[in-house]
Amino acid sequence: MKGSSRKATRGGPKPDGEAAVVAIVDDDASVRQSMLRLVRSFGYRAEAFGSGEEFLGSPLAPEAACLLLDVRMPSMDGLDVQRRLAEMAAAIPIVFLTGRATEDEERRARRGGAVAFLRKPVGRATLFEVLQNVTSQK
Repeated sequence: MKGSSRKATRGGPKPDGEAAVVAIVDDDASVRQSMLRLVRSFGYRAEAFGSGEEFLGSPLAPEAACLLLDVRMPSMDGLDVQRRLAEMAAAIPIVFLTGRATEDEERRARRGGAVAFLRKPVGRATLFEVLQNVTSQK
């Protein structure tokens, strides 16, 4: 499925008229597709990746206005991606998404600069509000 969900669309909310780009990283294809449709329905450009490695190797990585990042993934988990982005000095706001995470994982994510830590399934209104807040600051 690699690459099948990476088509970007144009739309909405950014002060200069360009759509803000939201990157979605989740190893679950159904979650990835649902989040992709939802984020695009808000008017953002969106691209989805099945792994942290795929995202980090993408040219989108430095231009994303926000990263929706799963905590638990095989190989490189979300906290590893966050750490790697920090090492690259990439100032991408990260919103962590999780179906199950420990308090320690949440604490580490927030200590690493996460702007939000949301539990799956994420409500439409909650995600919209978080994305609005994050992208309006970029």
